[in-house]
Amino acid sequence: MKTAGILTLKLIGLVIVYVCWRLAARHLFSFFWSVALVWGLVALVPLLAGVGRWLLDCRPTAERAALLTIPIHYLEMILLGCALIVAFNFTQAHPIAPVPFPQAISFPLLQLLGVLATLTVLNLAIRGLGLPFATVLSRKLATNWLYSRCRNPMVLSSLLFFIVGAVWLQSLHALLWTILWLSPAWILYVRLYEERELEIRFGESYLRYKAQTPFF
Repeated sequence: MKTAGILTLKLIGLVIVYVCWRLAARHLFSFFWSVALVWGLVALVPLLAGVGRWLLDCRPTAERAALLTIPIHYLEMILLGCALIVAFNFTQAHPIAPVPFPQAISFPLLQLLGVLATLTVLNLAIRGLGLPFATVLSRKLATNWLYSRCRNPMVLSSLLFFIVGAVWLQSLHALLWTILWLSPAWILYVRLYEERELEIRFGESYLRYKAQTPFF
């Protein structure tokens, strides 16, 4: 596909993601639909990864992997983003119990993790010449700085950010959902789809990096 077509596809994807996130943030869902969205959308993430992996393996070429990753990543953004928005609204409206942890400690930690997540994006942009979620696919394999410590510092810092965010909101409901449901689904997505996509695009260099660097 020509560059103009790919750019158009990415812009359309970003608009759709924004609209979905905005609808999730502004709409007041019933108890039933909140539960269905919070648990159901996340449950679709491993299924999306499995379908994406199957499509990758049908014709494992770098060009096909790069093109397929655009819709797969945008669908992942919609599923996880909408689930997170609804989940944190829902868990505050229907708390199980408070988390007895001082907000004076959790808030600075939340800020620190936000900075760390931003640094992982900068790390990918500078060393990998790319940006998250297929907006700009990395043209080089980022293996330095934060990526020398683990293969997925962006995912790790994001998950920790949401976990600490649940602690800061003092919501046991949000904390349990993030640890027991969101985190496993997101990690499975990375293992099933993203790592395979990187193997196809970067070949032996990624396999060597994968063998030498821990997942987290």
